[in-house]
Amino acid sequence: MIKIVLTSILVDDQKKALKFYTEKLGFQKKTEVPLGEHSWLTVVSAADPDGVELVLEPDAHPAAAQFKRALVKDGIPITSFGVDDVHAEYTRLVAAGVQFTQPPVAMGPVITAVLDDTCGNLVQLAQRC
Repeated sequence: MIKIVLTSILVDDQKKALKFYTEKLGFQKKTEVPLGEHSWLTVVSAADPDGVELVLEPDAHPAAAQFKRALVKDGIPITSFGVDDVHAEYTRLVAAGVQFTQPPVAMGPVITAVLDDTCGNLVQLAQRC
């Protein structure tokens, strides 16, 4: 059986990303291994510290910046995180200063909201109905 153990998100600044993903979104740092200019840096859900790790991957590849800009311009989230209550998370995160490009919206079997992660990405929060 194949399962997801790591997934990546391209970030323009690993330190800023770590701060946003831990202090604002509530993830926990799992791994930080210095590798010269960058680090192997992962975070996990506080609710599942042994679960899937999110790699805060430097966007140093020349194609990364163009790809990220195109997604943001078109309003397309790079990834989606599940939440139990989108409205509650939206309220909590707005109070914490997080900027949203889409407030909670019912979309068939899910309610979604889209936030700016301050590192060049849009991220969707999704609640199954």
